[in-house]
Amino acid sequence: MIMKTEERHASWLELFFDLVAVAGVAQLSHLVRGTTSWSDAGLYVVCFLAFWTAWMCFTVYGNVTGEAARTMPVLLAMAGLVFMAGSVHDIGEHAQGFAISYVAVRALASRVWEGRENTRIIVEWPVVHAGMGVVPWFVSFWVDAPWKYALWALGLGIDLIAGLTMSGEQVAAKVAERATQSKRPMPGLAFAHLDVAHFGERLGLFTIIVLGEGVLTVTDAMTEIPDWEWPLITTVLGVLALLAALWGAALFQGFGGIPYLSHTAWGPRVLLPVHCLVAGLLAALAAGFGDAVESVAHGHVAAGTRWLLCGCVAAFTVVGVVARVASGKWKPWDFVAVLAGVGIPAALGFAGGGLPPARFLWVLLLAILPGLVREFPRRRPVAASGADGR
Repeated sequence: MIMKTEERHASWLELFFDLVAVAGVAQLSHLVRGTTSWSDAGLYVVCFLAFWTAWMCFTVYGNVTGEAARTMPVLLAMAGLVFMAGSVHDIGEHAQGFAISYVAVRALASRVWEGRENTRIIVEWPVVHAGMGVVPWFVSFWVDAPWKYALWALGLGIDLIAGLTMSGEQVAAKVAERATQSKRPMPGLAFAHLDVAHFGERLGLFTIIVLGEGVLTVTDAMTEIPDWEWPLITTVLGVLALLAALWGAALFQGFGGIPYLSHTAWGPRVLLPVHCLVAGLLAALAAGFGDAVESVAHGHVAAGTRWLLCGCVAAFTVVGVVARVASGKWKPWDFVAVLAGVGIPAALGFAGGGLPPARFLWVLLLAILPGLVREFPRRRPVAASGADGR
């Protein structure tokens, strides 16, 4: 008799922890609202990657430990992430608070794996144990902007390289070396692996949160407009259609929030940075959608917003192409999807300045649809998990 293994879903603690992602994404997306500055865009990338990395450290913890996860470290991490999110609104004044909170969350994330009897090493994502990426953040306490932000970027770059190249065995060797140098008893070492299926659900939930920020941003923009006339209505409907298309590509036809990816194509080492990229693109799109709705009063989409939306949609398409190739699902029709997904945003970026916001958004939707309709009739969405009937 074959016993069916019970499928694991997010716990109540994990879902509660994800509330900080709601707050963080909302604040981070405002860094690119209405901006045309490359420096602001760069700061958004650094802050988003830092927040995502801190969130991911404890997402990994919940994934590996399951119901055995300790509540207090998770709640303390939530507090740190809340302070990170709160610092984003006026990052120039609160950069120190952002950095201190990040370092504290990373230190806590490293500590939770050290037990009385052994230290567990996460094989697929040893970044959670590595300390080198935190060193530039610590140094930044005594450095002013813009070099402070450069040190943040350096630390995140070190983490990214470590995540792609460092093995769990290398981390174990470093742990043993530190124990020898400090003349402490050598801790027992245990290697832990991620539950990829559960991990895909957690990444998908983060993607849903980011898409929800798009809905919230558009709703807020609507409340600032007293007269709801046809141009506003068609613009809002265009945004909702784009959000639905992005959802379909990333979750209905994708895995872990990555468009058109199969669950067996990539391991966590590749899956994680690509997920961060896609989530960052979607959060930036959420900001652009709010600006597009506000631009109804002007009759056209501002150049900065136009390029933000077009660039993010084109990049989203490129990620989807790479994921589809990696998943072994490439077909001749996909050439049409690539041409539309890159060509239409490029054309709108250069020549879409005179289009009304509604028309601009509906044309931009045509960049996503060819890739989306390719498999739509044959796919069925996976039922969303609840915390009670699992």
